[in-house]
Amino acid sequence: MTITGASSSESQAHGSYENIASLTNVIRNNPNDATGYNVRGSVYGGVGRYKDAIRDFSTAIQLDPGFYAAYANRALIYRYMGNPDAALADYDHALQINPNYTLGYVGRGNVYREAGQLDFAFNDYSRAIQLGTTDGRAWYNRALIEQIRGQHTRAIADFGAAMSHQPNAPMLYNGRGLSYIALGNWENAADDFNAAIGLNPNISESWFNQALVFEYQGNRTLAYEAYSKAWLLDRKNKAAREGMKRTG
Repeated sequence: MTITGASSSESQAHGSYENIASLTNVIRNNPNDATGYNVRGSVYGGVGRYKDAIRDFSTAIQLDPGFYAAYANRALIYRYMGNPDAALADYDHALQINPNYTLGYVGRGNVYREAGQLDFAFNDYSRAIQLGTTDGRAWYNRALIEQIRGQHTRAIADFGAAMSHQPNAPMLYNGRGLSYIALGNWENAADDFNAAIGLNPNISESWFNQALVFEYQGNRTLAYEAYSKAWLLDRKNKAAREGMKRTG
C-alpha cells in the first residue's frame, strides 16, 4: 500500500506493519504452521524488530526442527545483532539438514569473512558457486577476498560473474574497477566507475574512485569536482577531503 505524500521509506514501513498484522491473523488461525512464523519473522527482521524476529524463527524451528530456512533466517538476525557465534551455530544446523542449501553457505561465508576467517569464507562461497547458486553475492564476496590476497585477475573474473546475476549493483563495478587499478588498467577502471555512477549517482565511493582516475590522468579540475561530490555525499570521507586539498 502506498500512502500519498509519504516518503518511500515511510510507505514501506507502513506496508510492513500491515503485513505483520495480516500475518498475525494467519498465525492465530494456524498456530501450528511453522511457515507463518518464518514469514512473519522475516518481516520483523526487515523493520529492525530483531527480538521479535528471533522469537518467531525459534517458534518455527520448535514446530518443525527440520526447517533449515528458519535456522538460516535466525542466523542472519544474530549476525545483524552482532552475535557471530550464534549465527554460525544456526548456519551449521541449516547446512547439516540440507547440505545443498546455497544461501546457507553464502550466509555463513559472510559471518566468517566479517570475523576475518577468510579461508573458511572463501570455501563457503566457492561451495555455493559449485552447487549452482544464482546469488551474485557469492562471487562478489569471493572477489573481495581475492582482492585482499592480491589475486586481482581472479577478482575481476568473479566481479564479472556477479554482474551477470546483478547487473545493476554499483558496488560490483566499484570493486572491479579497484582491481583494474591494481593491475594498472586505468581505462577499464574508469569505465567501471562511470558505470557505477550511472547506476546510482548518490554513492560517495563511486565519485571518489572516479576522482582517483582523473588525478592519475593529471586532470586536476575534474578530479577536484569528483572528490567534492564524494565528500558532499559523505562528509566522513576524509580521503575525499584530502583529495580536494591536493587537486583544488
